[in-house]
Amino acid sequence: MAQVLVGLIGSEVVNIARSQINLAPFTRPAVETADLELWERHIEETIQDAPDIAETDRESLIIARRGQGLFKQRVMRIESSCRITKVENPAHLRASHCKPWRDSSNQERLDGENGLLLTPSIDHLFDRGFISFEDAGRLIISPIAQAPSLQKMGVATDKPVNVGIFSEGQRKFLDYHRNSELLMASR
Repeated sequence: MAQVLVGLIGSEVVNIARSQINLAPFTRPAVETADLELWERHIEETIQDAPDIAETDRESLIIARRGQGLFKQRVMRIESSCRITKVENPAHLRASHCKPWRDSSNQERLDGENGLLLTPSIDHLFDRGFISFEDAGRLIISPIAQAPSLQKMGVATDKPVNVGIFSEGQRKFLDYHRNSELLMASR
């Protein structure tokens, strides 16, 4: 708990504490991911407890958060395979939100246009902002992504990659992804 607290406060507190007593080097924990997961769980619980949402809608929204169910069915009406790896078997694909579940309205959470079918490793890269896509389909690689890791995950980094055009609705959600989720060096 102390590490999480220090992670939230910032590394400055470690430097102050270290100057007062002799402490071992501190590695800042990855609290951002943990915080996002906690926040998404909180939203899920809020949906679960909301009296104004029908039971079937509650279930659909919670399952959509996990990239399955109704949301995945709706994404599959638009997408048939992973844009990067070309895997087509739905059992190996996740329905990944372009505009993250935590930032979407209930309607956007279930909107198939807000999704892409991606293999788990590509979903990870997209979800964490290491990759995104231009409207015309060109793959965008974050300047902070590590090329050797991307290559091992099936992402070509030595040449331009175009994954095909996106629907008008997908382009709207991808615009959000590029502007809010894609990790850029200046952020």
